Amino acid sequence: MVEIKEIYTVKKYVDKKQIEVDVPGSKSITNRALMLAALSDGVCTLNGVLFSDDSRAFLSCLVALGFDVAIEEEKKSVTIVGLAGTIPNRNAEINVRSAGTAARFLTAMLAFAGGHYTLHSSDQMKKRPMEPLLSVLREIGVSVKCLEEEGHFPFEIDSNGVNIEEITMDTNISSQFVSALLMAGILSPKGLKVQMLGNRIAGAYIRITLCMMEQFGITVTQSGNVCNVPNNSQYHVATYNIEPDVSSACYFYAMAPLLETTVIVKNVHYNSIQGDIKFLGVLEQLGCTTEDTDIGIRVSGIDNGIYSGITVDMNNFSDQTMTLAVLAPFASSPTTIINVAHIRLQESDRIRAIVQELTRIGIKCEEVNEGQGICIYPGVIHPETIETYEDHRMAMAFALIGLRTEGIKIADPNCCAKTFENYFELLDEITK
Repeated sequence: MVEIKEIYTVKKYVDKKQIEVDVPGSKSITNRALMLAALSDGVCTLNGVLFSDDSRAFLSCLVALGFDVAIEEEKKSVTIVGLAGTIPNRNAEINVRSAGTAARFLTAMLAFAGGHYTLHSSDQMKKRPMEPLLSVLREIGVSVKCLEEEGHFPFEIDSNGVNIEEITMDTNISSQFVSALLMAGILSPKGLKVQMLGNRIAGAYIRITLCMMEQFGITVTQSGNVCNVPNNSQYHVATYNIEPDVSSACYFYAMAPLLETTVIVKNVHYNSIQGDIKFLGVLEQLGCTTEDTDIGIRVSGIDNGIYSGITVDMNNFSDQTMTLAVLAPFASSPTTIINVAHIRLQESDRIRAIVQELTRIGIKCEEVNEGQGICIYPGVIHPETIETYEDHRMAMAFALIGLRTEGIKIADPNCCAKTFENYFELLDEITK
């Protein structure tokens, strides 16, 4: 029997009235906060928590590890009793599902804390790379036994804790590996010097990690590509407030040039620590105006609805590659996105997925720079059902096309539960 996925039909947007929305809490900040709270010394309440497949996976892992966790979804709140770097259940099985942050962060955390653990995941996560982190852990004395494909989930960890002063990690495949080691490094008795290699050593997500560690009371010093993490299991923050998710906000901000309207996302401001705030600069290049108001950042589209294509390096805010890609067919000239090769190894091969789906709807699109980028040409869009490859960002971004062009449908819209459960409900509200 062939599985039939649910289909969402996007309604065309016909009203140019101002759009004003709330978006969930940041996934990146939520999952870092969960780890930092669990490693802290005392009770920590997190406010503004994102509740999605990824964060629920992280929470279920903390519960399986024996942590005292109080969850109040209606209040968007989680309270965790940290035990100063101790894992309550040192012989546990956890399942990270499809959560890349949980997969990388918890692997490092458990290896540094010590114990015997079996880590499972979804089939999607089994395809995503873990080998760089597992290899480094093996080099420093942690036993890692892969139970299926080498370098991938599932695997067992046996560790007596980590007593190492220096470690090297490549950032090219995923900066999450570095973030995992930075946070876990506080458990190393003499602290940990993390040397970063590759072209993403100043990446947005590493900056988020360092900023949040500072907010939690962990002072990491950085010199060039080297971060010095102190041994510190005595830090404590009673409450921590999580920012709205800028990555999610950008889908709505993209509606400003696409639909010739004005968009405000509540409580998103220029001082956000999230790298995707840079996408506002891309929208300004297209001709939009932006303003930080008391309510949140306002983005106003172009009066005549005409914008030119641009060339942009999106390496440090690559989650918005798909967002710019769906604006590109409506530009008056080609758009080129460069330096995003690493997005091939995320929830889907995102470069390939973009090319396939834009081609499916009649848009000329080609890989450039030896597959490290994409060039997208203006064109006329054909009605079609968009395949989403179990990738929430493909679903959310490509739905934007249907707001301007009739006949666009989204296959498997429920994949958005990974980060934004009510995304399509909000689209329904906007297009009423």
